[in-house]
Amino acid sequence: MNLELRHLKVVCAIAETGSVTKAASQLGLAQPALTAQLQRIERTLGGPLFDRDRRGARPTALGELVLSRARVLLPAMKGLQDEAARLAAGGDHDTMTRYRIGAIGGPVVAHLVHRLSGAQPEAQISTHASYYISELAGMVLAGKLDYAQVGVCGDALPSAEYGLVWQTIGVDAVCVLMPDDHPQAKNLSVDLAELAEEQWVASAGDGCFGDCFAAACARAGFAPRRVLESDVRNCVDMVELGLAIGLCQPTFRPPAGLTSRPLRGAPLRWRLVLGWHPESVASRSAPKLMEHAQEAYQEILARNEHYTQWVQSQTMGGSNSHLAAA
Repeated sequence: MNLELRHLKVVCAIAETGSVTKAASQLGLAQPALTAQLQRIERTLGGPLFDRDRRGARPTALGELVLSRARVLLPAMKGLQDEAARLAAGGDHDTMTRYRIGAIGGPVVAHLVHRLSGAQPEAQISTHASYYISELAGMVLAGKLDYAQVGVCGDALPSAEYGLVWQTIGVDAVCVLMPDDHPQAKNLSVDLAELAEEQWVASAGDGCFGDCFAAACARAGFAPRRVLESDVRNCVDMVELGLAIGLCQPTFRPPAGLTSRPLRGAPLRWRLVLGWHPESVASRSAPKLMEHAQEAYQEILARNEHYTQWVQSQTMGGSNSHLAAA
């Protein structure tokens, strides 16, 4: 017997209901017929998928493996059938019904998903997190993701070698994360040269940000004493403990007791971009997704009052002209 999608639906139904009897009722089958079908599936796969007793049916290790694959394959097939039916009926060719979005940290993806869910309540949306552009770009190229939302130093886009189209969501000055009582926290912006004696912490990544930060420090007349690298939670902990001050985006919302200030003159800028394969189905929905992403980004920035005030204090034709979304 060859394994078919209907067999995977049987396995999922038994796991979800915890009972062959309940699964049979859910699927509209007689319990003996479903039991016989499960036995055929188990023979095909080479072992029992469930431990069954008076308390119900619980997946075995083999059952968990089959379920993990089924829970990917069944929604994917449903999405394919829905999109095929929509295209065959002459529906909107530029509207996707499934979105797989990879992202490197930050709140933009959450707000993007919120806006997308509101605009398309029926859409299937999944996310994948990574610190590395190369990983996300590879997953887009492999068809495992539709879009990659990443960040790069403000004067560049991700390498063309990734083979993706990249468009800018927004560009802003990098900020310093510090305790509320730090001497520089009273200012609207922070002079990098005034922080020459500090120790630093920043989140991990695979871009050139570390080199760009070192170059900015050199232009300010010093070499950073120490730069620690960790995940966002540990970065926050280190700042709270007074071990270091952090580097963050203006979209980052500091916890109580911490605050952020932009670096004066924007010696470091961070560009948020969205990427997709130019020949994929996702490319047709990219303009709408970009619109959602840029609106989400502006919404997040607006909640950072200090940063908004600083941007407004700059001369539109001068120092902040490079900070606008492109």
